[in-house]
Amino acid sequence: MLKLNSITKTFVSELGTRKKVFNNLNLEINKGEFITVIGSNGAGKSTLLNLIMGSIEPDCGNVCLEDKDITNLKFYKKNNFISKVYQDPKVGTAPSMTVFENLSMADNKGKKFNFTMGLNHKRKKMYKKLLEELDLGIEKQLDTEVGLLSGGQRQCLALLMVTLNKPKLLLLDEHTAALDPKTSRIILDKTDEIVRKNNITALMITHNLEDAITYGDRLIMLHEGRIILNVSGTEKQNLTTEKLLEKFQNAKGQLDDKSVFAA
Repeated sequence: MLKLNSITKTFVSELGTRKKVFNNLNLEINKGEFITVIGSNGAGKSTLLNLIMGSIEPDCGNVCLEDKDITNLKFYKKNNFISKVYQDPKVGTAPSMTVFENLSMADNKGKKFNFTMGLNHKRKKMYKKLLEELDLGIEKQLDTEVGLLSGGQRQCLALLMVTLNKPKLLLLDEHTAALDPKTSRIILDKTDEIVRKNNITALMITHNLEDAITYGDRLIMLHEGRIILNVSGTEKQNLTTEKLLEKFQNAKGQLDDKSVFAA
């Protein structure tokens, strides 16, 4: 469903320092797969999502979605079929608009409408039902400005907004990192439910190893721009944080040995 072919990306700082994040990266993702992505800081996790989303372009290589090359497709056009939830709860919602207005605008994504006609009064009950399932009290605040919601409430709303139109691809960039454990669990469970129910292909970056093991069909570990671990099925189900850390150390050690040998 999604293919990254021979992706290379180098960033150049204002001082001229070059940092190669990816060098000939290849990745294939099947339709409906829910993949968790882990790795140390600077491993290339966010760069991976940004390349797919189109906010940055690769130096070479291409990104294909359903056998169509979307590498150079404009960012706003990719937004019609790729959705993203960011780490910061403030991103992805309009703070001066009400919860109802935000949901209506998201529901009308890709459709022609003016502001008045864009308010989906006929679907207001449906919005309320979706919010009730979160059990965060947002259903009682449909006419409240989103800027007045808590961070957890806002992030839950952002998740619902980007999945209302069932995107072909959902990107989750540490979307629970800024939340308390209870709210984080609610959002992760809701994410899993939405992805499974609608058969959405999803990539989720997380720093929490337990979450990476608990959620998703496949787990990918990045290190210095390379995929050093790619597990699924029974192997993933049998993982523990201890086993995962051990696998990381083994894979990292092999990579370092190869680097030394190549030098």
